[in-house]
Amino acid sequence: MPEYRRILLDGAVLDVLRDGAELVAADGRRVKAADAHHLPPVVPSKVVAVHLNHRSRVEEFQTSLPPAPTYFHKPTSALNSHGGAIVRPEGCQYLNYEGEVAIVIGRTCRNISPAEAGHHIAGYTIANDYGLHDFRDTDAGSMLRVKGSDTLCPLGPGLVTDWDFRGKRLRTYVNGEVVQDGSTDEMEWDMHYLVADIARTITLYPGDVLLSGTPANSRPVRPGDVVEVEVEGLGKLTNHIVTGPVPVRTDCGAQPTASDEVLSTAFGGDWEFRGVRRPQLP
Repeated sequence: MPEYRRILLDGAVLDVLRDGAELVAADGRRVKAADAHHLPPVVPSKVVAVHLNHRSRVEEFQTSLPPAPTYFHKPTSALNSHGGAIVRPEGCQYLNYEGEVAIVIGRTCRNISPAEAGHHIAGYTIANDYGLHDFRDTDAGSMLRVKGSDTLCPLGPGLVTDWDFRGKRLRTYVNGEVVQDGSTDEMEWDMHYLVADIARTITLYPGDVLLSGTPANSRPVRPGDVVEVEVEGLGKLTNHIVTGPVPVRTDCGAQPTASDEVLSTAFGGDWEFRGVRRPQLP
């Protein structure tokens, strides 16, 4: 399966082809993949993400799926790459990983059927749909700051074409330990359905990205942690967590919180009050 990457080499942005442990540019230059300065493998006009799709995640939250998928938007300013630093702003505590498969559009599509969707997909890459749940109390509807803050959408390491999404294993690791272990077969809505659903009313352009959902066991990570998402046939996306250089400003806007809503989402099945309604403080 061909794998294409975007890297920065000698000050220029290049599209390269992976050849084993090396990346090959069109002019023949080679660089070791482990030494390359990676960029996001595509330049989307938009990134659309599905809320719930993996059944293990639904069971963990003791909820049920809606009759059709629901979505949120991650701004392109959140884009990051393989090897990039994920920023947890100073004053925030609940930055969660979410390993996912990302769908990359190859042909403009609008008003297509699920059966036609595969012809409009260029390929797939790996995503980590990080969530800054400290802002969930104010942004749970839009997810704008929760999921759209700077650096929270790493993609990579490459775009893989001719990849069959069926029956593929997805694992997330924190500091080398497996923390998520799922499969694309537990998705309620597959990749073709998601593309067709969005394209009913929103035109998708080449390079646009759809995030297909995460399995159970998303949990908070801390500065210094190394997070890897591995998908069978797509490789491994690696990032590390750092503290932001400045705290979240306090002279405007909602501030980070640690409410039941925040904690229950951040800690999932590990939250001690899962399924219990606690009295609200005045």
